[in-house]
Amino acid sequence: MTAFEPQDPNFEARIRESFSKQRVMDTFGAALTKVAPGEVEIELTFRPDLTQQHGFLHAGVVTTIVDSACGYAAYTLMPADSEVLTIEYKVNLLSPARGERMIARGRVTKPGRTVTVCAGDVFAIVDGEEKLIATMLATMISLRGRSDLTG
Repeated sequence: MTAFEPQDPNFEARIRESFSKQRVMDTFGAALTKVAPGEVEIELTFRPDLTQQHGFLHAGVVTTIVDSACGYAAYTLMPADSEVLTIEYKVNLLSPARGERMIARGRVTKPGRTVTVCAGDVFAIVDGEEKLIATMLATMISLRGRSDLTG
């Protein structure tokens, strides 16, 4: 994996602060478990109230955690005065989302000044083993000087 150099030496604190403001992550009970330059992990304990009609974790929940993991992976490499937004993604759901917990791993594939491409995977933990259940390709945008995004 490529070693990335963050523009903001305090990137981890900025990522954790931003994540704490995501109410949807609170609703899901998701936790930020790893923050490194160009990489983020989010974990989610399986909960029956987040399932679809067959008892699998809903695809919308799976997509939400991996989208955030990719977005925050991109954000680790952005300037301190920036904000990050998703502008596009594609998800392949590879297997039903069932297990004790899910781990979404986002990583930067190609950083850019304005647009960053990321890849993400979601793994279900079943009997202590990781099983790949979804993969994402995402494009993130760095916005600077947009006070209307943070209020």
